[in-house]
Amino acid sequence: MPDQHIDLSLVVACYNEEPELEDSMRQVVQILDSARWSYEIIFVDDCSQDRTREIIEELLVKYKGKNFRKLFHEKNTGRGRTVADGIRLARGDVAGFIDIDLEVHARYIPSMMIAIQNGADLATAHRIYKVQLGLFNRFILSTGYAWLVRHLLGVHLKDTETGYKFFKREKIVPVLDQVEDERWFWDTEVMVRSLLRGYRIEEIPCLFIRRYDRQSTVNVVRDSLDYLVKLWRFRRVARQLRAQPQAERTPDVL
Repeated sequence: MPDQHIDLSLVVACYNEEPELEDSMRQVVQILDSARWSYEIIFVDDCSQDRTREIIEELLVKYKGKNFRKLFHEKNTGRGRTVADGIRLARGDVAGFIDIDLEVHARYIPSMMIAIQNGADLATAHRIYKVQLGLFNRFILSTGYAWLVRHLLGVHLKDTETGYKFFKREKIVPVLDQVEDERWFWDTEVMVRSLLRGYRIEEIPCLFIRRYDRQSTVNVVRDSLDYLVKLWRFRRVARQLRAQPQAERTPDVL
């Protein structure tokens, strides 16, 4: 359906999502079908080692009447590159992505769409943590990192790392051309670069409920150190962007 107008392109970045992918997509489709927007879903698999690709193929058959597409990476590139590749394929006015484990549920998608229709260039989830046993360390790391982002980069953002971001597609594509990191720091970089271009970002409070039926891919010590190094290095880039005239920060959009 190449000529159909699409309001929303939802990118589903996948890496070893076999346990939850089918059920999560059932919930996502239910939410999107109950909304008023036309949509497409783009699966981008980053070389999963389980049955994720088989399940994606099955979903394309199961939902053959819908706008479902796929892109399979030939090698693992990282979450940032995976999401960016999906956005570049998107045809919707809005391009967004969510973590498919639905620790922040798909029910918040309409809130993101409404925020953008009301003038935001980016709408993202600000994760509000439900009190859960074993989640205190995650909460401390997340709030601590947010504090560092605000103080080292001089930006007033509450939650750059959330895996729940929606963009005006025409506005975000030029930013993607400038983003250097292809892995987890991609999220911080894309939000800070967007903010320093003068884009309006709305951070919407969303409940975060940790799933304990799947193993996190985050190595707390290694990944925290990696984040800190990249954050420290990115200070210079942020200063350079802030020093540029506004016209140079924001080139013509597509």
